[in-house]
Amino acid sequence: MKEIKYVITDPLGMHARPAGMLVKAVAPYASKITVTAPTGTADARRLMALMKLAAKQGMELTFTVEGDDEEKAATDLQAFLTANL
Repeated sequence: MKEIKYVITDPLGMHARPAGMLVKAVAPYASKITVTAPTGTADARRLMALMKLAAKQGMELTFTVEGDDEEKAATDLQAFLTANL
């Protein structure tokens, strides 16, 4: 199991566009990817669940990656977060 902590830097937070991009970014991986915020927990493959987190700028999110390809998924997820959120 890999865990990534990330603080949102985007002034708009995780709104529809980056949430949709996140769903697409994690789709190729077999690993289960869960996002935990102070407002709740969501499956990273479910757009509406991510939107319900209402993640704002400055909020710390914890991404848990668990599965056969967790190393690659976690590395790529970290790069995605840095570039998009």
